Amino acid sequence: MIYEYIINNFKKGEPIFLNEIPGSSKEVIRQEMKRLTDEGKLERSYNGVYFIPYRTILGTKGKISIDNFIEKKYLKIGGFLTGVSLVNKYGFTSQNPSVYEIRSNAATTKQRKMEIDGNNLIIYKPVSVITKENIRELEFLDLMSIIDKYSELSGEEYKRKLKEYVNNVDINFNVVKDYISLFPAVVYKNIYEGGLMNELV
Repeated sequence: MIYEYIINNFKKGEPIFLNEIPGSSKEVIRQEMKRLTDEGKLERSYNGVYFIPYRTILGTKGKISIDNFIEKKYLKIGGFLTGVSLVNKYGFTSQNPSVYEIRSNAATTKQRKMEIDGNNLIIYKPVSVITKENIRELEFLDLMSIIDKYSELSGEEYKRKLKEYVNNVDINFNVVKDYISLFPAVVYKNIYEGGLMNELV
């Protein structure tokens, strides 16, 4: 039953969390997942995380989809990518991250490092609970706290790109004002240099 459910509801390489599997009890589900893993029908990637094994087009053993893992585990319940990933997302750098940095409501400590199938992750606790109502503004403030480190743009090009991003994402500066004091002072500097200071007045 459990295996049929998995085959019908999950793609190969997609992370499968125990709480996504229907069953009479967690213990029964855990035992069944262990049995399926022992039989080679499933592979365990991390504590409580499984996936359907597969082979790549090169014939090598497939791995779990790290993007799906991050989405399900950290972003779906309130979270966003930060660091180089965030700066890259909005076109301020062409760099690709060597580490996935994530702010998420799932974080229980200020900072936690972990490794999933050779991918390094750092999970940060957000300055405030991330909701649908504030996620864009918290992401903006996070971007403003690190953009001077990673941006490949400067001068007028930087200002233009920043204003384009603010307009496209529809940042509400009244919400920004509610949270800006929770961020480092460099945020004010980067907002000023980006030509957005009037938005805070």
